[in-house]
Amino acid sequence: MNYLKINDDYLLDEPAKKLQEGEVVVFKTETVYGIGVNALDEEAIRRLYKAKQREATKPTSVLVSNYDMVKMVAKDITDVEKKIMDAFFPGSLTIILKQNDLVPDIVTAGTKTIGVRMPSGKLALKLVEKAGVPLATSSANIADHKVGINMDEIMNDFGSSVSFYLDDDEPFSGVASTVVKVVDGVPKILREGTISEEDILRVIND
Repeated sequence: MNYLKINDDYLLDEPAKKLQEGEVVVFKTETVYGIGVNALDEEAIRRLYKAKQREATKPTSVLVSNYDMVKMVAKDITDVEKKIMDAFFPGSLTIILKQNDLVPDIVTAGTKTIGVRMPSGKLALKLVEKAGVPLATSSANIADHKVGINMDEIMNDFGSSVSFYLDDDEPFSGVASTVVKVVDGVPKILREGTISEEDILRVIND
């Protein structure tokens, strides 16, 4: 198994190339460890679901590194959605947006909406940037197991189904991101993490 402790950005070159080629990579974010693939590659996404033993009826969020990538995966972004992203990207917030046609339906499980997050963890953000594509990413754990916060357990679970395991010394919260969806101009919290509903309402009401 390829375990790398990332202390220099050049060490991400090979993992980024593997992501471009459709392989699966585990990496630390500022929330939990994630397992990800190229979000625009349907076969890669099938590998991700197989590795996680996850049903294809469940959607997967994507990580982006800039607003151009947001536009790759999402469309018809409203002013309220943009205001929330401007306030909390990069950070531990996932926002549900309207799916762009470029994204395979398997990512969204046919919902036509997609969860989008720009991570603030240096490793995750730089990996997405180097890959040059949005990454369909889920917490690094087998479906229905506890969220991935221990690399030894993660490596034991996934073994050779993952091309690279990437770690660094940055702290992480161990708490999954807040998930928000804007409905008729009003933000609705679908899962609360370190960012609260009050935090979001304060931003859009300013």
